[in-house]
Amino acid sequence: MGKIVAIEGADGVGKNTAAKGLCDALNAAGRTAVVIGFPRYGETVGGVTIGRFLAGDMPVPVKPGAAAILYALDRYEWRPRILEAIEHHDVLIFDRYIASNMAYQAARLEETDVRAMMDWILSLETGQFALPAPDLSFYLDTPWDLARALILEKAQRSYTDRAYDEYEADIALQQRVRGNYETIVAASLLGPWQVVRASEDGQMRRREAIVTEMLGQI
Repeated sequence: MGKIVAIEGADGVGKNTAAKGLCDALNAAGRTAVVIGFPRYGETVGGVTIGRFLAGDMPVPVKPGAAAILYALDRYEWRPRILEAIEHHDVLIFDRYIASNMAYQAARLEETDVRAMMDWILSLETGQFALPAPDLSFYLDTPWDLARALILEKAQRSYTDRAYDEYEADIALQQRVRGNYETIVAASLLGPWQVVRASEDGQMRRREAIVTEMLGQI
């Protein structure tokens, strides 16, 4: 069975770039690796609905609990492919995984309800939906002002033509998401974590430096 590594962080911190770089480095070193990213926009019922939600195209409000189920459903629908990837590769790398759902949905609640929501999502995804927990998760830590600028450099998204989606546009939400990730890391929820600085002196670190740091932990 392969090792499961999750790369997590708020919007605009370079998770996709880091995941692809890590995958390339592992394969070059002779360890078979593959990346699975979430959500699966356009490929699952959950992913399609999440795309509409983030594009502001839902005819009804999507409350945090309902959104959490959609994100979890997206992964549950992809579970057979997750298990197949673990079976046939040395390392499975997730570009966003369960912790993302915990951090974001809890950020939409009052502070008194944050930990209960995190625990509920953790139980839903790893319990009822039987999704495997990561062996190691990396949290890419980058200041919001720099991350916000980087969001504008993203390629055209499949689910919206706006510069920022519903989550990206909410600065207060993004700050709370960062706080929630810090809570998750400190409590070792979902297993062990390593914090990786994605920026230095107001600039993003080179991908190679970030990948090398992560490789040393796997």
